[in-house]
Amino acid sequence: MSITIPSPIQLVGLDLNRRTTNTNAQSSEDCGALWQKFEQEVASKIKGRLSDKVFAVYYDYDPNDPAAFRYFVGSEAPTEPNPELDHLMIPPGSYQKVVAKGKMPECMTTAWKEVWESKHSRQYTFDFEVYDSRSQDWSNAEVDIFIS
Repeated sequence: MSITIPSPIQLVGLDLNRRTTNTNAQSSEDCGALWQKFEQEVASKIKGRLSDKVFAVYYDYDPNDPAAFRYFVGSEAPTEPNPELDHLMIPPGSYQKVVAKGKMPECMTTAWKEVWESKHSRQYTFDFEVYDSRSQDWSNAEVDIFIS
């Protein structure tokens, strides 16, 4: 399903600050560590959160190797009250929406495998996952994935 995001999504959170890659286990380790740090040290410090949703963003893909990317975890919030945290803006545009359903993290692995193996043309700009109340039960989760 294709959807249009009409305006930028301003996020405040934690950035990996370097590229990682999914060609080996490095991205799983890096992304997992960033999530853990976000949940333990950063999420409670975000002032003015617009919702309880958490965004995981894949961006700054290497043009020569789309398996290499930067990673950001955060929530929608104004940047001004949060100068000590990292900031990222998801640009408006057209995104393909994929819904991962089932047991975590297996359902995410399956959904991303389908994305990587699909014949859809990808822009490799900003791809992101949205975790909300539907993703709280890890035995029966639902996560929206948006592909540029």
